[in-house]
Amino acid sequence: MVRALPGINNSTVKIKELLIGAFLFFIGQGLAWYQTNGQFISPWIKNNPILVSIIVGVPIGLLYIYGTRYVAEYSNGELWPVRIVGFVTGIVGFTFFTYIHLNESITLKTGVILTLATVIVLLQVFWKT
Repeated sequence: MVRALPGINNSTVKIKELLIGAFLFFIGQGLAWYQTNGQFISPWIKNNPILVSIIVGVPIGLLYIYGTRYVAEYSNGELWPVRIVGFVTGIVGFTFFTYIHLNESITLKTGVILTLATVIVLLQVFWKT
């Protein structure tokens, strides 16, 4: 749990935890994207799935573990916010990497889904129970 630090606004510290956790999830999601979808952009990844899984699997796991820790600290130990932040960073990351590497553009449907994902994050951050 986060303790109040002298001279520092505690809510700022908590937002920092959320941002660090979301960043770690985003990096983990990015690596997972390359691990699973890299086969469509790299013959080496396509021909070496076991090696790719071994090389990238441990860093992905660690990023998810530490991302979970930070977001759980932000949410006072609750895990639902962790899942929602992980889901949303996954959607945003998938959209970004798929567009950059496979040129799959954002359709109206995808745009609506991304907007809803943004609303979910904003609700999670600003709706205090």
